[in-house]
Amino acid sequence: MELLLAHTLGWSRTRLLAEPHAALNPAQQATFAALLERRLALEPIAYLTGEREFYGLAIYTDARVLVPRPETELLVEVGLAAIRRRLALPTAPITVVDVGTGSGAISVALAVHTPPPAPVQFYACDIAADALAVAAANCARHGVAARVLLRQGDLLDALPAAVRGRLDVLLSNPPYTILAEVEANVFAHEPHLALDGGPDGLAVYRRLLAQVPAWLAPDGDLALEIGAWQADAVRALVQAALPHHTITIHPDLAGHARVVAATPAT
Repeated sequence: MELLLAHTLGWSRTRLLAEPHAALNPAQQATFAALLERRLALEPIAYLTGEREFYGLAIYTDARVLVPRPETELLVEVGLAAIRRRLALPTAPITVVDVGTGSGAISVALAVHTPPPAPVQFYACDIAADALAVAAANCARHGVAARVLLRQGDLLDALPAAVRGRLDVLLSNPPYTILAEVEANVFAHEPHLALDGGPDGLAVYRRLLAQVPAWLAPDGDLALEIGAWQADAVRALVQAALPHHTITIHPDLAGHARVVAATPAT
């Protein structure tokens, strides 16, 4: 309730706590009441306030995209480590792709934390035009629109042919839930296209990994977010697609398997 009240007033939460007896004018009262009604219907707070903090950044968020989750920050950490390792080498410009970008949170965080003059070109792909509109807003908000190229299409088919076989770092947080098992509030409000991983939650991994060998550079890095129960299955799919890579499972802060990473064998 405090977050919604602060949002209605246009105040920070700190100011609200310092001035707890603030009075709302009639227009603010109506706005606050409408927000409370939506919240009682279990709509995510990020949709009500229009943003969610992700990797220290305020990411614009609405019902066109999945709400960015804290656990996805681990995927950013793994991606940044791969990018920085490559930047330490005397190599050509680096090409990074975020597949299924949604709000653009992952690409924006990567670009913000890899500032110029680092020679990195980012691509952010999504099948949904509505999601790319949100991603574009976030790229503009954080000043990375010139370095993050948004592409619409199904998985890697969204990319230009010129980068085929040349991707240095490929990241994705694909749909991996089984819709019948999704929490009621998530099912009711968040886009099913960004959630539905098929009958076993692995459908999108299979399609993406079938494309990866043709698009990833031979020494490229891959990192995929997973559901906590999917580590063994996704590891096997990644190993089959990239048999000469080393596969690592990264746990999140709760100790659950969260990212499957493939790095070139040394």
